[in-house]
Amino acid sequence: MAAAAGSLAQRRPSARAQRGADAGPGRHAGGGRQLTDHDVQPGAELEALLARVASGDVSPGDAAERLRTLPYEDLGFARLDHHRAIRDVLPEVVLAEGKTPDQTVAASCAILERAGCLLVTRASAETAQALQAAIPDLRRHPPSTTLSVDRRPPRTPHGGVVIASGGTADLPVVEEAAATCALMGHEAERIVDVGVAGIHRVLAETEALREANVIVVVAGMDGALPSVVAGLTAAPVIAVPTSNGYGAAFEGLAPLLAMLNACAAGVSVVNIDNGFGAGYIAALINEQARAAQADGPAG
Repeated sequence: MAAAAGSLAQRRPSARAQRGADAGPGRHAGGGRQLTDHDVQPGAELEALLARVASGDVSPGDAAERLRTLPYEDLGFARLDHHRAIRDVLPEVVLAEGKTPDQTVAASCAILERAGCLLVTRASAETAQALQAAIPDLRRHPPSTTLSVDRRPPRTPHGGVVIASGGTADLPVVEEAAATCALMGHEAERIVDVGVAGIHRVLAETEALREANVIVVVAGMDGALPSVVAGLTAAPVIAVPTSNGYGAAFEGLAPLLAMLNACAAGVSVVNIDNGFGAGYIAALINEQARAAQADGPAG
């Protein structure tokens, strides 16, 4: 289960650093044995492994290394990586696009058997209906095609993320990014319809932009908004080109190239319509920023 409120350092312990304290690779200083593929299995066996670490029979470094690769569940059409949340922040995210409704439901239910949360992206109306029937507490995030479930204990979300969009047509991508941030424990402030055709609209939000730790900027058409925003603030800007626009926009290729050639420093770019990727990166950056702020100024 992902623990989004914890520090990244706690969620990603360094196996290499832990192994450095051992007598040798895969061995405990007191004489433990090499861990095999059969030592880590789902459910109760994981508790047994942790007990063996506590007793000194298995080294912490060796156990951590095994947990990074095992187990996965073979559904025939997919191999679900149930331990992704140990290596990362969230369990495996389900991309519904290209899957049948039945496949998406099967994968989603299998993930929820092991994890406390679920994120599904690019779900058609038919798939969303099938998921809602199988998972009653499923939450939709309109106008995006993103769906989520969160059964973890309630926690206070972190601020510090701003998502700005050029136009109302960009809202499906905005909400995909915001839903991703939310599941990772970060509440995004939305600043919508502030495209460069009315530059005064984004200038009016300068204070809010400058207070952010990280800014996701979603825009189609000429893709100029990220460069403008980056010129107003020192916060890192994650640019998301959208497929909105007329013919010469080439379904997002024109804004993608514009963003890759942004004049202002501090702009990084994700793929066309990739709100999930932008929201994920934004949450990671915000977590690091909050940790640095809590530690206080260096020196």
